[in-house]
Amino acid sequence: MSYIKEIESLIVLQDIDKEMGELNKRLKQAPQEVESLKSRLQVQETQKEQIEEKLNLLREKDKKLSQEIEEDLAKLKKSKNKLMMVENSKEYHAIMREIDTLEKNNRLKEEEKLTLEEELETQQRLLDALNEELGKISQELEKKSKDLNNIIGKCEKRLKELKVKRDEFAKEISTPILNRYEFIRSRLNNPVIVPVEDSVCTGCHISIPPQIFIELQKGLQILSCPNCQRLIYWKEHFELE
Repeated sequence: MSYIKEIESLIVLQDIDKEMGELNKRLKQAPQEVESLKSRLQVQETQKEQIEEKLNLLREKDKKLSQEIEEDLAKLKKSKNKLMMVENSKEYHAIMREIDTLEKNNRLKEEEKLTLEEELETQQRLLDALNEELGKISQELEKKSKDLNNIIGKCEKRLKELKVKRDEFAKEISTPILNRYEFIRSRLNNPVIVPVEDSVCTGCHISIPPQIFIELQKGLQILSCPNCQRLIYWKEHFELE
């Protein structure tokens, strides 16, 4: 095979490997996205349970306070009625102290009830917002779950097609060069084979030594960049082609 044809086959092989890498990454990410949504949903549901538990406690406390306030008002009314029937000042002052105590306690409980109701409103708003967010996550999870099998199927089908195509182009490359390509690919990120422009390797952006650049221009063999070890070719060979 000619030098140019082998370079072309290597470039196609590199493009195939790049696409296969992206597909494999997608295959790995797709289930992770679903699992991530499931985790988010679980966290939100736990928060919802906590808020609902807090709301129940607050409602019970509010109910209890309302009962106590009603009972205190009934006691207060009874004490005021008793006040109308006192016969001496000692009894009068005793009932007045009782009324003062009941009114003071009632005011404190009213204030506590007001604070409690504000907290109930706050927690209810949090719960409403959480339910809305849960709805969105559930819809997204349902969609992602439906799409997952479709994505996996398409990716696996395309990977099979690319594998066949890769094997075909790999046969067109000499074994030593293919081995060098695979060795470099296992140690470096794409690209593995890069053009040299104005005597500069476009992989590492460092100038090629003059002697190697002269050999590269001859187009007799596939060379490697002495700095990054990537396979290199002279760009102008393809412009001439």
